[in-house]
Amino acid sequence: MGKIIVAGIGPGSKEDITPAVLEAVREADCIVGYKYYFQFVEAYVKEGCECIDTGMKKERERAEQAFLLAEQGKTVVVISSGDAGIYGMGPLIYEMRRERQSDIEVEVLPGISAFQKAASLLGAPIGHDLCIISLSDLMTPWEVIERRIKAAAMGDFVTAIYNPKSHGRYWQLYRLVELFLQVRSPETPVGYVRQAGREEQEIKVTTLGEFDPEDIDMFTVVLIGNSQSYQWQPLSNSPEGERPVFITPRGYYREEAAADVKPGQQIMMESFRTIKGELKRQDYPLDHLWALLHAIHTTADFDMQRILYTDEGAVEILYNKVKDGTLKTIVTDVTMVTSGIRKGALQRLGIEAKCYLGDPRVAEMASTLGITRTQAGIRLAVEEHPDALFAFGNAPTALMELCDLIRKGKAKPAGIIAAPVGFVHVRESKHMVKPFKDIPKIIVEGRKGGSNLAATLCNAILTFDDAAQLKPGRDL
Repeated sequence: MGKIIVAGIGPGSKEDITPAVLEAVREADCIVGYKYYFQFVEAYVKEGCECIDTGMKKERERAEQAFLLAEQGKTVVVISSGDAGIYGMGPLIYEMRRERQSDIEVEVLPGISAFQKAASLLGAPIGHDLCIISLSDLMTPWEVIERRIKAAAMGDFVTAIYNPKSHGRYWQLYRLVELFLQVRSPETPVGYVRQAGREEQEIKVTTLGEFDPEDIDMFTVVLIGNSQSYQWQPLSNSPEGERPVFITPRGYYREEAAADVKPGQQIMMESFRTIKGELKRQDYPLDHLWALLHAIHTTADFDMQRILYTDEGAVEILYNKVKDGTLKTIVTDVTMVTSGIRKGALQRLGIEAKCYLGDPRVAEMASTLGITRTQAGIRLAVEEHPDALFAFGNAPTALMELCDLIRKGKAKPAGIIAAPVGFVHVRESKHMVKPFKDIPKIIVEGRKGGSNLAATLCNAILTFDDAAQLKPGRDL
């Protein structure tokens, strides 16, 4: 009885064929394969070996031929590019063996897959969890492929793309990029290699936002990084030359960097990464993203994506005012907001956070004028700190009072955080804030809000210099 050896001959260079595969080719009585691949093994074929080559899309015929020859007692090697078990002949041979109820021995010899060769040429892009998706819909419905693309993008997998494009399939890769950009940053590294391991080899590293599917053909493998992947430009005299290296870290250096991070901060950092991965969009401006991550972390409410409003650049503008010393005071409507602002950040930056509700003048003013205590507190605050950052997490009447004082020219706030919560005058108070175009504003739209939200949005401003590294919790 003969034998079938299914052998992966690698991506296309003789140097990438494993010794086990070369030995099988040398000992074969017959070799069956797609005619294009014989050029890579012909130098190792023994005299008298029968070579049977066929064209594209003749996989079943090749498999049937292999069984017929093996049933004649011959050792048959079925060659497949890359690894025979990855989009190769391996599964077909085993399915046909089952269909025929054959007792022919089958052995699969692994090879270097195209994605592995491409990865080695790009740097180290597959250092963490990985998935592989073929865009060919010849045997898999596009609806299934699209579900897999969405799962890979949402799951933050490094993703290798096989069969990205052909003359008849021109739009699928565009759709994949569209789906990835819904949940991945445009800065996500993308690398692709054409004709990996062959004389025509081309290598390129770019980003998801700059990636052009028109550069791709059926001989190209595309690798998309995860949220931790990055590009690094070696020195100009490096072997890579001017081309950046594509790296996906496993986490070794992160462990060293985290050695001085307190447990509470580490938990917060992991939480922020989790939240960011689950956002519907990945293209928020950094300062809005930083405020949004704080808001969701505090509330566990992803509806913040819809209702958190920030003026363009508001968080960064307010941070810069803190940094240059023009913003020195935060005034809050209730003491719970003041309590939630991190004391370490206030001390580090030389900022004072105040609430006037406990001031003995407040009760007297409220009683005399027939206004709420929070309204009275804002009136006193404006007299002493008209240029403060005002943060509201409870009282819509206090926010409305500030708006009235701004219109009368008595207050010129550095910024406003409008997050009162409730059912009476809450929405109206937030609408009243928006016309002040020259005041940076952060608003939690609708009825939602709260002291915890107002405080965390203050913290987002005070720690904006940690936003780019996504490293919250410095002052915990």
